[in-house]
Amino acid sequence: MKKNNDPKSWQYELSESGEGDIILHLQGSMDASNAASMIKDLRSLLEDHQPSSLTVDLEKVGYLDDYGAFVLAEMREIMDREKGLYRLSNASDKINELLSILDFDFLGKRTTFARKKTQGVFVRLGEATFRLAADIKYLISFIGSVFISLLYVCTHPKSLRTDDTFLYMQKTGVDALPVVILISFLMGLIMAFMSSVQLQQFGANIYVASLVSLAMTRELGPIMTAIIVAGRSGSAFASEIGTMKISEEVDALFTMGFDLTRFLVIPKIIASVIVVPFLTLFADVFAILGGLVVGVFMLDLTANAYMAQTIKTLTLFDVFWGVFKSGVFALLIAWIGCLRGFQVRGGAASVGQATTSAVVSSIFLIIVTDSIFSVILRYWG
Repeated sequence: MKKNNDPKSWQYELSESGEGDIILHLQGSMDASNAASMIKDLRSLLEDHQPSSLTVDLEKVGYLDDYGAFVLAEMREIMDREKGLYRLSNASDKINELLSILDFDFLGKRTTFARKKTQGVFVRLGEATFRLAADIKYLISFIGSVFISLLYVCTHPKSLRTDDTFLYMQKTGVDALPVVILISFLMGLIMAFMSSVQLQQFGANIYVASLVSLAMTRELGPIMTAIIVAGRSGSAFASEIGTMKISEEVDALFTMGFDLTRFLVIPKIIASVIVVPFLTLFADVFAILGGLVVGVFMLDLTANAYMAQTIKTLTLFDVFWGVFKSGVFALLIAWIGCLRGFQVRGGAASVGQATTSAVVSSIFLIIVTDSIFSVILRYWG
């Protein structure tokens, strides 16, 4: 049986090899110009004969493009609906290559998505435990690496990247000075205002100066400064190193023989430990000035009386104790920021997660360390 449809373009010949088994011999070109007519004619042909199996012979097909592949896929879909067998035969190497590129076996088929099986609570707990153990192992290794690198820099000062150290001192210290001054001034002003509400009842206005100065130099000054530095610089350290990780710059430095800790971490730590205590001193001074504003304009205190009470209350130990704590906080902030940066895996989302984790972890360590210092000071005193 033979039928022609636009002989210049394509034609087909139909033969039966058994009961319900049909061989369809296609000839000519199968492309965009005749794909619609082919689908229409071949669909009618298959609906009339309703074969149990269909073999499409492509031996005499001279040209086939993606539209022609769609025609073949349409015939396969018809046979699948009728639960019949379908196969291609005698296709040239060029046609086989095109069908492979188009992934013909899945062309036109609906994609099914399997529902992801929810893991049990014990499986998730086990995975979290293993991740925590790996993090602790890496954390201990990183502490050792930082300690060894610091010792090396102390014994070999010329190995320190001084230009980068000064750059990080500017970013961590000088650039953060305006926000530290503003927040500290407002903190001192708020503390003085709130404490004055109670102290005025007892005629103890002068002790507002004592409260503000002691609270800021011992506790709030170092803590507020450290939190600001953690939000600005700790996150910047994590994102900088994390971006270098996903862009493979860290791997390139390691391949070139650089000590990554000494090259990337030590300048950040040294810069932070140097400038954060100075930021704390500025925070203390401007917090006291904030309290002075309240004392002078709301409590009828003179500036001389306020400053005299502040000097009488404070000791050098109080000031340097806060400065010392801020140096420890700076070490923790720079260390945890760099650690989170080196832990980045994957893409840009991981950098954002590392940045967030650096800030949260820094604030947590700051509070815990300050609690330890408070206990030490209590029993030391």
